[in-house]
Amino acid sequence: MRLDISGDIRKISIADDRPFFSATHEEIASGATSDVYFLRARDILKKLGLLDTRVVADVFCRHSGVFCGAAEVKNLLTGRDIELYSLPEGKVFEAGATVMRVSGPYGEFGLFETALLGMLSSATGWSTAARECVAAAEGAPVVCFGARHIHPAVAPVMERSAVIGGVSGSSCILGALLSGMTPTGTVPHAAILIAGDTVRVAGAFDEVFDDDVPRIILVDTFKDEAEESLRVAAALKDKLAAVRLDTPSERGGVTPQLVAEVRKRLDNEGRGAVRIVVSGGLTPQRIVTLKAAGADIFGVGSHISTAKPIEMTMDIKEIEGKAAAKRGRLPGPQAGEGLERIL
Repeated sequence: MRLDISGDIRKISIADDRPFFSATHEEIASGATSDVYFLRARDILKKLGLLDTRVVADVFCRHSGVFCGAAEVKNLLTGRDIELYSLPEGKVFEAGATVMRVSGPYGEFGLFETALLGMLSSATGWSTAARECVAAAEGAPVVCFGARHIHPAVAPVMERSAVIGGVSGSSCILGALLSGMTPTGTVPHAAILIAGDTVRVAGAFDEVFDDDVPRIILVDTFKDEAEESLRVAAALKDKLAAVRLDTPSERGGVTPQLVAEVRKRLDNEGRGAVRIVVSGGLTPQRIVTLKAAGADIFGVGSHISTAKPIEMTMDIKEIEGKAAAKRGRLPGPQAGEGLERIL
């Protein structure tokens, strides 16, 4: 059911055994995630005979960033009597820029302002944070490990946004597949703890998985990281692609000194081809220092997944061909540099 008037809210049935509180695709498309006042606006404009008033609405941002979320907005509004213009996903924009424009009868899209802005704000926040990490890595791979920090309903959206922001891999299965990628990851500490030995797990890893799966092994579970790296390298020899350092903060975390020592000890044993993956509370600043110490690949979680949304605002700027705006805003559609028609 698509919501049309405020009375339709009474027709929404919430099952007692509903397993999750996240909205379904159908609920989003129906308008059920909208702020209620947009539904009330429909009632009022219908009463006045103005629901089909043709308007132009601009979406602008409060802060600069890397634009993302247009694909979902396009899908949300497909099939409606509108024209939709947008910046391309991945485009860098400045604060105050117009990032999207909708033109058509207000009744065709007004109900979806909440969902539209939420899609753009969250996705753009995640893609912007990802780009910060990618820039700090200066060409070294950055993989998004952030799914565990947010609700699973939106984890795939977050990881796709991180890919738009430039990361080279995604650990969330659905997030990776939605981005046209193969999920990226190693083996969790849980498997090593249960098996009781890192080398034992490394050997099983090598036997179980095809050769196209990189042999990347955690080396911080039981022993000194440098010692464990050498043990794993001796066991897997040339098959070992990388070791991963994820030392917890209770043990001092992953430091430049630790990375440098592991790098030096691997090199001394003729294992210069083995790369070092680092993870655990990484920020752009930490990426810079760890890369300088010898880290090769960066697994970033919370800096991306808990990034603050970049606030977006939608304003009507034209009504039936005449410039308009609320007090304090400039009437008429703004320049909209870089906008491309997508609907």
